[in-house]
Amino acid sequence: MPNKPKPRVLLADVDGTLVTQQKELTEEALAAARELRAAGITLALTSGRPPRGMAMLIKPLELTGAIAGFNGGLFVNPDLSVIESHPLGPKVAREALELILKAGLDAWVYSEDEWLIRNKDAPHVARETWTVKFEAKVVGNFTDEHLSHAVKIVGISDDHDLVATTETAAQQALGRRASAARSQPYYLDVTNPEANKGGVVRMLARTLQVDPEEIATIGDMPNDVLMFKAGGLSIAMGNASKEVQGEADAVTDTNEADGFAKAVRRLVLA
Repeated sequence: MPNKPKPRVLLADVDGTLVTQQKELTEEALAAARELRAAGITLALTSGRPPRGMAMLIKPLELTGAIAGFNGGLFVNPDLSVIESHPLGPKVAREALELILKAGLDAWVYSEDEWLIRNKDAPHVARETWTVKFEAKVVGNFTDEHLSHAVKIVGISDDHDLVATTETAAQQALGRRASAARSQPYYLDVTNPEANKGGVVRMLARTLQVDPEEIATIGDMPNDVLMFKAGGLSIAMGNASKEVQGEADAVTDTNEADGFAKAVRRLVLA
């Protein structure tokens, strides 16, 4: 593992990293968060989830800093008041939506405070509702008004190869006008180009007045690689793909075996 500055911040992904497959914080994860605070290291969160979908983590982890929802599309305080927002823009939102639907994926649209869907019985809606702890609003079709406020558009399919192919197509079609990356094998997230996890590292560096190299990062999905490259010490979860693991400085255990807590103790605090 290359020499890196001692971390002053740990930026953690949520799903597949900080929480288990059942979306729970383990006692070891909570203990590791306390150990970070005792060492003077700030724990920050970033996720494809909306900020409201991370509200249940704030009190147990005793978070005090900014929380980056939508992969950096929306930064909020622990009371969920908005610090900074990066909407997609209506033209790009419409183009991304049409590309996703034409490819055969379902689509969701998120604004700062709403989750919009076409069908409440569509795949992953029930699971996502349970995860984020709030209900989606069924709109049938997405109007120009909906898209004018879009912070994130998600393409959804249980055909993981199709999601990967659509990710590549979206990156090529949208170019620098948007960020398109998988947050789960079945989710393709499209956000403002400034709304990516590399941008989260840079935002934290500015607001916390630390060098990006002093921000350690930990995650499990392809969209986490951008924060690996933007920060200092990078850690991939044991449940990450070999490709994602190959982009990190170190690999910890899986999220089902307290990989987050082990990484904190063996790599960040060490």
